[in-house]
Amino acid sequence: MTDMLQVAKREIKIGLRNPWAYSFLILFSIFSISLLLINSRNVVSGYSATTGAMLNLILYLLPLMTLFLGSFSLTGEKEEGSWQLLSTYPLGTMPFIIGKYVGLSVVLLIIVSFGYGLMGLISVFTGTAFELSTYLLFLAFSCGLVLLFLAVALIVGSLSKNRWQALTFSVMIWFFYVIGWTTILISILGSLPYLWIKPSLVALTLLNPAELVRLFVVIKLGGGSVLGPEYYEWVTWIQQPGGSLLFFVICLAWIGISITGVYWIWERGRSRG
Repeated sequence: MTDMLQVAKREIKIGLRNPWAYSFLILFSIFSISLLLINSRNVVSGYSATTGAMLNLILYLLPLMTLFLGSFSLTGEKEEGSWQLLSTYPLGTMPFIIGKYVGLSVVLLIIVSFGYGLMGLISVFTGTAFELSTYLLFLAFSCGLVLLFLAVALIVGSLSKNRWQALTFSVMIWFFYVIGWTTILISILGSLPYLWIKPSLVALTLLNPAELVRLFVVIKLGGGSVLGPEYYEWVTWIQQPGGSLLFFVICLAWIGISITGVYWIWERGRSRG
């Protein structure tokens, strides 16, 4: 536990000194304020064309930002020789990985919280109508994207030998999950027998953190009807009293499985020297 906290503190210090982090902080703050100004004359409430567009814009930025910062952190350990030095100490691989994840989560959530905090303050001073429940769901949407994609980023960083590889893999994964997902999903489901479509849709959605979080927030905003009959069961369980808790458990399982994969990759590399 002590080792994990030390790694987390070290990662927070490095992250807060990283110019990339401040570049993303400024970008996300400008982005958040722009979203607010776009809707300065309307009440931002529930699911609508406006909130749907806002969700999509956030979906473009945050996963890419998280993939870059997370994967670069691990590849930096390899390139700079920090991991070779740390491995000479009695530091277990799992405390190292969890410490990395916790520290990077804190840095990324600070960026997200700053952007939303600034947006909230401007909303109050300008008198812009922003429903609290919608505001909190947007914040939850952003935090969920960060935490899930950070787990993916650690896998990318573990598999990459340098920052250039991490950059390439990050862009590829971002394009696959965010840009090309709808086309890929339609092409796969269109080639399956009818009875296989719903089970396959559930399985594929669980494999995509961006789609998983987006569906949850859209349904919570009251936009379940726009998803189509294929997602009826999703709408049903998410709207149940324990739906949010179940979603939280699914996200924890997603992160846990990903971190276990990162642990296996690093242990394999450690045993090979």
